[in-house]
Amino acid sequence: MGEVQAVMKRTDKEMMIRLAGQAIKARENSYAPYSGYCVGAALMTTQGKIYTGCNVENASYGATNCAERTAFFKAVSEGERHFEAIAVAGGKAGEPPADYAWPCGICRQVMQEFGGEDFLVIVAISTEDFIVHTLQDILPHGFSGEKLTWRY
Repeated sequence: MGEVQAVMKRTDKEMMIRLAGQAIKARENSYAPYSGYCVGAALMTTQGKIYTGCNVENASYGATNCAERTAFFKAVSEGERHFEAIAVAGGKAGEPPADYAWPCGICRQVMQEFGGEDFLVIVAISTEDFIVHTLQDILPHGFSGEKLTWRY
């Protein structure tokens, strides 16, 4: 948890613990009948409002949605556009998380769209055991709409 100290300038440890706890709780709503792997996410806006999400699987695997994107899409559909941090927790259904559940590449790209490079990603096993990185750390050469060469 040493990496927490480097990023606490914007989001304090108490908030990180709260987000980790809400991500762990959000796992309870996961719909994961195919993989049995339940993921929860808690997304915080720059104004401190929190949106949660869980993974929702589908028999057509491509129609599955990750917990992180569920939280982002809920928030964006409510008019939010600016985010500070997200916590993610995952593991086998019916068991507490036993390892860190890192966001997939698609979720990292969604984070890039709305969070930017200094957006915080908290990956939790529990409220006492989590790792914090910036999005830049876990998506080192990400791109956003600002880097597109064409615009309407």
